[in-house]
Amino acid sequence: MTDATSTVAAEAVRVDLTAGRRAFLRTCGLAAAGAAALGVAGRPSAATAQAVTDGDVLNFALNLEYLEAEFYLRATTGTGLDDSDTGGVGDKGGVKGGRKVKFDTTAIKLYAEEIAGDELAHVRFLRAGLGGGAVARPQIDLKKSFTAAAKAAGLVKGDQEFDAFANETNFLLASFIFEDVGVTAYKGAAPLLADKGFLEAAAGILGVEAYHAGIIRTLLFQKGLIKEAKAISDARDSLDGSSPIDQGIGIQRKANLVPTDDNGIAFSRSVPQVKSIVYLGGDGKGGFYPKGINGAFA
Repeated sequence: MTDATSTVAAEAVRVDLTAGRRAFLRTCGLAAAGAAALGVAGRPSAATAQAVTDGDVLNFALNLEYLEAEFYLRATTGTGLDDSDTGGVGDKGGVKGGRKVKFDTTAIKLYAEEIAGDELAHVRFLRAGLGGGAVARPQIDLKKSFTAAAKAAGLVKGDQEFDAFANETNFLLASFIFEDVGVTAYKGAAPLLADKGFLEAAAGILGVEAYHAGIIRTLLFQKGLIKEAKAISDARDSLDGSSPIDQGIGIQRKANLVPTDDNGIAFSRSVPQVKSIVYLGGDGKGGFYPKGINGAFA
């Protein structure tokens, strides 16, 4: 390998699904504002299923979108999110690491640029919908975290470092750490959403994340990085509990580009499972979020 949460949301005006994006933003903003007024959004709490609002769930997703946007934007443009896209409730943190990748394959460069654009759009869409209740970007680490993740997967050892931005192969392996987690996180959060409009919007984002994951898994398979992907999958599985729900990309003579259960359905991860992966096993913080995430699920 190379170098490496109140029930305000329930009272919100329902979204007319035919009204589109404006209706989502208007309704989502009402729910988030109500949560913020009650001191729910943006501070840690022992949120129960009854107390969790749609705004809380969307803010959890926003934390994840910040991470993905920073990673892909830095890899494709050399710079991350604008300051105007990062403020909000909670402690705003900086981003450590990340730089423009020197892609050797034009197609992979174009795929990465498209994904970066989608992740930036997700950040701006969620922030616009949440309005003043949107959480700030937490502190993000794109340097030591990747080395720790690579060591957990056995891709590097001892004092070796894993530079996710060194080349397109490392970039794809680093992308694989995120993409399946994003898909399973959105699917797992779906039952927590009370408003059908929010659910429809979240399903739309899930669809995009699934497209992204499919692209990354396909590219890794084409490059023959089957063992490396399996090692990352196993490392994720070791962090999200005892159930073996993660899957690699297949074996040499059989691809597994769409990870599903026996019914052909993508699996889900709970909030704690997702946090355990992105914290790399840290208790309440660590890994890609050195000081933890912002919002009710912190």
